[in-house]
Amino acid sequence: MTADDARGFEAVDTWVFDLDNTLYPSDAMVWPQVDERITLFVMQLYGLDGISARALQKYFYHRYGTTLKALMVEDGVDPHAFLDFAHDIDHATIRLDPALGDAIEQLPGRKLILTNGSRKHAENVAKSLGILDHFEDVFDIAAADFVPKPERVTYERFLAQHAVDPRRAALFEDIARNLVVPHQMGMATVLVVPSAIDPYREAFEQEAVREAHIDHITNDLAAFLRRCVLPVAKDAA
Repeated sequence: MTADDARGFEAVDTWVFDLDNTLYPSDAMVWPQVDERITLFVMQLYGLDGISARALQKYFYHRYGTTLKALMVEDGVDPHAFLDFAHDIDHATIRLDPALGDAIEQLPGRKLILTNGSRKHAENVAKSLGILDHFEDVFDIAAADFVPKPERVTYERFLAQHAVDPRRAALFEDIARNLVVPHQMGMATVLVVPSAIDPYREAFEQEAVREAHIDHITNDLAAFLRRCVLPVAKDAA
């Protein structure tokens, strides 16, 4: 889906992708595992039962944007220890995605991952999908000084570190609010939504939001790249 006045991809030479719930579908069962590990971390930290820990985790998420940020502010939790724990998951549920890999490989220009997760997590997941080699680098939460998207300073750090001109970049992201600032900066924005409701995620995270900061919406990233991006990008390259 595309708005009539949406930004196109003719001038794009840098392709930026979020990781979780963007580069893999919900049936990869990556995020449910991470989410469960976060709940377990909260349980152990505060000595809570599962239900209470889950409620606190969601409160933290809504108040601070990420559970990690809340734990750092509230209790001075070591972010590296938290990330290692949260991302200690089974990658066997992730299937190779040749169609996505082929589409990303064909994009002319630079390709980068911008994630609120860790570099190790991003690399493990991208490797399991068979797409890691197509990316120049990963800008993770540590590179952002543990300030998560959608904070403006995180995008500013990303753009500066990788010398990216936002007017020549496109961002693919699964949460609508994370596209507000990038659009203001001049990036073309693509919201990636699930093909079916994912019970493991918040409802607002899955909305196909039709607002001015969303240029394009898709529930099939590989198909969108093949049909809507590659023909334009290759002609412009």
